[in-house]
Amino acid sequence: QVQLVESGGGLVQAGESLRLSCAASGSVATIDVMGWYRQAPGKQREVVATISRGGFTVYADSVKGRFTISRDNAKNAVYLQMNSLKPEDTDVYYCKAVSRFGTTVYWGQGIQVTVST
Repeated sequence: QVQLVESGGGLVQAGESLRLSCAASGSVATIDVMGWYRQAPGKQREVVATISRGGFTVYADSVKGRFTISRDNAKNAVYLQMNSLKPEDTDVYYCKAVSRFGTTVYWGQGIQVTVST
């Protein structure tokens, strides 16, 4: 089992920055890909960015050039630096970890990010 705990969310104004952190514990050696997803009320959860253990990254078009995902394998952590935030970035953000071969998926509890105009 893997436990994921997010931190760093909050309320900011448009144009400001936030950095989300996700700390993994438990059977961390089994984790391959980690990522960030977000979900608004009544909508499907959508991918924001993912990063493999080797550092390969993928971003949603809506955040390219503004968000940066990074990972510290020694600390079993993944981060999301969010710059130039927009009101439409307001969502609950979830950390996700996928085991090797994609056999198991783990989710954090979610953290609120609110961007005001």
